[in-house]
Amino acid sequence: MIKGTVFDIRKYSIHDGPGIRTTVFFKGCPLSCWWCHNPEGQARAIEVIFRENRCIRCGACVEVCEHAAISWSGVGPITDRTKCLRCGVCAAACYTGARECVGRELTVPQVMAEIERDLVFYDESGGGVTMSGGEPLLQPDFAFVLLEACKGKGIHTAIDTCGFVAWEALDRIRELVDLFMYDLKLMDEARHRKFTGASNELIVSNLQELSRRGHSIVLRVPVVPGVNDDDESTRQIGAFAASLPHVDGIDLLPYHHMGVNKYGGLDRAYRLPDTRPPSHNRMVEIAHTLGTFGLTVRTGGQASLSYP
Repeated sequence: MIKGTVFDIRKYSIHDGPGIRTTVFFKGCPLSCWWCHNPEGQARAIEVIFRENRCIRCGACVEVCEHAAISWSGVGPITDRTKCLRCGVCAAACYTGARECVGRELTVPQVMAEIERDLVFYDESGGGVTMSGGEPLLQPDFAFVLLEACKGKGIHTAIDTCGFVAWEALDRIRELVDLFMYDLKLMDEARHRKFTGASNELIVSNLQELSRRGHSIVLRVPVVPGVNDDDESTRQIGAFAASLPHVDGIDLLPYHHMGVNKYGGLDRAYRLPDTRPPSHNRMVEIAHTLGTFGLTVRTGGQASLSYP
């Protein structure tokens, strides 16, 4: 039976597509965006995260670790990630949940059991299921079977994708997807490579092909100060979006730093420590610039702004 690695199933989501939705977060991503607020979704493997504010310094994790990956310091336990086998024994022994396994292997029936509890909310709100991550299409077999199961129940489906996947993966699932929520970060290839770790050529070509085939697509553009909030980057995105044969609109997502603490819990460095969210005025200015290309733009949950 096909299994997938999932790090969260979020109920009653209202920001991941139309209506009230259940969002399934797949583990693993081919990009490493500097501003990522779900660093626990980047690696495919199950990991252990440490939340220092919950730790009572009891030492239980040090005692149970058979691989000498956890040692004691003057301020508390320290994890040597090179020795950690991600077995989860320390998390099971933690009294306060300071150590927690991030990710679990689930079958499609197990995920569907969670989804089907909310069918009434989908029916009443026009909602459904969104597959997010990470990148769902890094687990193509699991995504395909889960999409099939959702469509078999008449559930509206959406995929939030970075687009950096083989076209064959998209082609296989596209007829099962009612809405593509397609991330578009930067049009400049060199800057895209710098801030995400990969070229945008495949992302752009996949998006063009999906649009050419008439799929429902909403572009999701994270607005990150110092990365892509300048006028030139905005105009490049607007011109490209306007050139697509079909696109339903653009959602502007203002940068936030709510996921910063998770980097420390995974012993990773956060690469934008001094970046602050864009101002409301700047978001409106960017929306207006994109709107001059004839696009429908939404900013952070606000009403759509349409321009002729």
